[in-house]
Amino acid sequence: MSKRDYYEVLGIPRDADESAIKSAYRRLARQYHPDVNKSDDAEERFKEINEAHEVLSNAEKRQMYDRFGHAAAQGGSGQAGPGAGFGGFGGFGDIFEEFFGGFGGMRAGPRGPERGDDLRYDIEITFQEAVFGTEKEIEIPRLETCPVCQGSGAEPGTKPIRCPQCNGSGEVRRTQQTILGSFVSVSTCPRCNGEREIAPTPCTNCRGQKRVRVTRKLSVTIPAGVDDGMRIRLAGEGEPGGRGGPAGSLYVVLHVRPHPLFQRQEADILLELPVNIVQAALGAEIEVPTLDGKTMLTVPTGTQHGAVFRLRGKGVPILRSTRRGDQLVTVHVVVPEKLNDKQRKLLKELGETLGLESLGKDTRGLFERLLDAVGDAFG
Repeated sequence: MSKRDYYEVLGIPRDADESAIKSAYRRLARQYHPDVNKSDDAEERFKEINEAHEVLSNAEKRQMYDRFGHAAAQGGSGQAGPGAGFGGFGGFGDIFEEFFGGFGGMRAGPRGPERGDDLRYDIEITFQEAVFGTEKEIEIPRLETCPVCQGSGAEPGTKPIRCPQCNGSGEVRRTQQTILGSFVSVSTCPRCNGEREIAPTPCTNCRGQKRVRVTRKLSVTIPAGVDDGMRIRLAGEGEPGGRGGPAGSLYVVLHVRPHPLFQRQEADILLELPVNIVQAALGAEIEVPTLDGKTMLTVPTGTQHGAVFRLRGKGVPILRSTRRGDQLVTVHVVVPEKLNDKQRKLLKELGETLGLESLGKDTRGLFERLLDAVGDAFG
């Protein structure tokens, strides 16, 4: 079955404010809570109500839902999904706590291992470094396990003790009588934060936080053929995990400076080569720059403006391959803007030998006609 619209689930208009959403949720949560309502569909309705509230009570999630519907609400971690609500309850506890002090059988419990946070580092490299690869040393600030207390949070010479508030269970239990009956709330212990232990004498280096912020130098290998915006992942170089969890990753984001001569098109290098009208007409051997140095390019007789020549293997190395792209050289025929008398005379003589009558009754000089022709090619 298709999911119902969240506004329809809560029975509110699309322009409802935060107060109206909260009020509707309270009313429906009371009505359909499975410990109160014993009908066959109560649990499913309760899940649906909680899922709708979790999205619509969050300004960012609501905005995405209004734009993209259920696809946005289920799109990522932390978003409401088909299993959100009764099983994972999300935002249910904050509001329902007012009425029931939690809900029977649902446990927050002591916290287990947590993966450390990922970090991001932006680095700028040259065009050539992106093409051929390089090694870069970076300095990254991050949290690390306190070297003084070795992550215990206790001053050296002392030890953590069992949390007296939860008696080492990592959770606290509370029973409350309401108009709907007796409800038991099980939540993470606020004193030990679910870790079961506390440090009576906190470590003076980390102040009992178990971690300290340091700046580390890391060497980053940038492979040949990377492009602007690519990310390099260094596993385990993020911040350390909590309670024995794995460390996060460090993502190095590459920003490639543009080159004054070359442009890149995937694995190919693009170069514009200006030639004069004589070189284009008679052909020439022209020295052109490449990423590997200078090389000779043969421009054949009668080359037209915009002709493209391919230098194979002179492009960018292809990632995870031994192959390289090509260099594409585009010819631009440049017509001189100023001519001296001798040059003008020679061009006129050339025009006469080519047969000026074939160009029509236009009596303008050859230079002007050539300029028009090149302008048409450009335009």
